[in-house]
Amino acid sequence: MSFWHTLSKPFFALAPMEDVTDVAFRTLIAKYSDPSIPRVFYTEFTSADGLVRADEDGRRKLIKKLQFADGERPIVAQLFSATPEYMEAGAKLCRELGFDGVDINMGCPADQVVRQSCGAGLIRNPPLARELIRAAKRGAGDMPVSVKTRIGYNENELETWLPELLAEEPAAIVIHARTRKEMSDVPARWEHVARAVEIRDALGSKTLIGGNGDVADLNDARAKAVATKCDIVMIGRGMFGNPWLFSERAPATPEDKVRVLIEHIELFQKHMSGFVNDAVMKRHFKAYIGGWDGAKELRVQLMETEHLEDAKSILSATLQNG
Repeated sequence: MSFWHTLSKPFFALAPMEDVTDVAFRTLIAKYSDPSIPRVFYTEFTSADGLVRADEDGRRKLIKKLQFADGERPIVAQLFSATPEYMEAGAKLCRELGFDGVDINMGCPADQVVRQSCGAGLIRNPPLARELIRAAKRGAGDMPVSVKTRIGYNENELETWLPELLAEEPAAIVIHARTRKEMSDVPARWEHVARAVEIRDALGSKTLIGGNGDVADLNDARAKAVATKCDIVMIGRGMFGNPWLFSERAPATPEDKVRVLIEHIELFQKHMSGFVNDAVMKRHFKAYIGGWDGAKELRVQLMETEHLEDAKSILSATLQNG
């Protein structure tokens, strides 16, 4: 039995977010999580095609993108591709790297991804989507395969789209409660997650159903799970600047946030510097620093820095000056 079916329900998942949920951020979240709260981590999405076709340097960089620490388990590698052969090879590699599961991205709305018939583009091609699940299963062996998708492409298509996926019996399907056309421009409609659970139950499927979209915190996640009867609630933007989200601790103080941002920068320097642009950390500056007197001025200072060491110096001085 895979980890998906051994975690107590409902459980929670860290959403895969490009240039956000890298190993540095996931390590920090794992450190500050309450071990009694069941959760799953996803990597950023990674090109299965690149893992197979890239030159040695490119492949090395992609594999580095898939690095993880044992404290993150269970950890799921998320892949995207429109080519079953590459999906199979990518899933096999993820199994060899020691992941607990592999997930197929069938929800990314970005034009450059959809143009490759990947991500949300697969909603328009159910036969290929099903073939990709079968391919991932071949490569994954006894490692479970899951899917993250949306309710539809231009409109709600759950009644036809979800049964296609369920027919391939993935371990789990997490549904972003918006269409591809809607991106994240409208509120997530969780009634569609509830409907997905009904469809799953009517078909007698054992696939776990999860929901994603506009989850503010752990209490909100639990309420959404109760309202929809889903098994999994995935949290994305609610985690920004809040590595304590998978815990029951009191709200973080400004000092907590400054101290943990320094820790986040140091983890980023350890794992990511020289691999991705250090400017990626600036989106975290915006998330951590806000909501108290003087925060705006501190944030402006941080955003104007060119080097992470300078940002750390500013933050350390802030702590010393109280």
